Amino acid sequence: MNVLINEILRALSDVDLAFKGELTMTEQMENLMSSINTNRVPGSWSNLAFPSTRPLSSWLDNLKHRLDQLNNWKEDPVSIPKVTFLNRLFNPQSFLTAIKQVYSREKSQELNKLYIQTDVLKKMYWEADLQQPREGAYVFGFQVEGARWDQSGGLEESEPKKQFSVVPVINCRAVIVQEGKEEKGVYQCPVYKTENRGNTFVFVAQMKTKFPPAKWILAGVALILDVEGVSDAYDPKKDPPI
Repeated sequence: MNVLINEILRALSDVDLAFKGELTMTEQMENLMSSINTNRVPGSWSNLAFPSTRPLSSWLDNLKHRLDQLNNWKEDPVSIPKVTFLNRLFNPQSFLTAIKQVYSREKSQELNKLYIQTDVLKKMYWEADLQQPREGAYVFGFQVEGARWDQSGGLEESEPKKQFSVVPVINCRAVIVQEGKEEKGVYQCPVYKTENRGNTFVFVAQMKTKFPPAKWILAGVALILDVEGVSDAYDPKKDPPI
């Protein structure tokens, strides 16, 4: 994050000096200004940043939210946050690995025999009665693509013209792998950092469903952490997600 911020400040400072006539305008500066004018993230910034498909304005807003979370941790490092925004981390896999490491030390279990179990709550992150989990950590920032999460606690068909659906807080906890065991009524849902999917895979979440899992496999249903044009700090009561 520091490397990214330093590059942003350096690039903008150079452009400012060029406009003042103190530096010669270079091709890199012109490309930077062209990206800013067309609301695109400059390539020199995106190369150092987190995977994202957002336009520049939304990207900067998201960058601020990521910084806010890091600063909150830095200012009060001994307090465990009730909810961690997994979609605000450069490397969400590292946070999930930390959950397994804590369990591994407490229970004297081998790390490679553990996986992350996901239990979706019926609460959002801003609800006052949300308590600390007994195991693992509460995380937020998931949106399901190709289906929707129903308040009854399972995957349902998408609503008309709505590609994404917000998933409530999820309890991510470490569980010992039981070979040969197949959970019924559960869709093993892939989680990706962006809508592009590809090499942004994070892990597999367990999503309850009354439908056969094959239905969601054929529909290409997945959880996405960073969605273009959607804020990760919304309150649906005031500002329904788009």
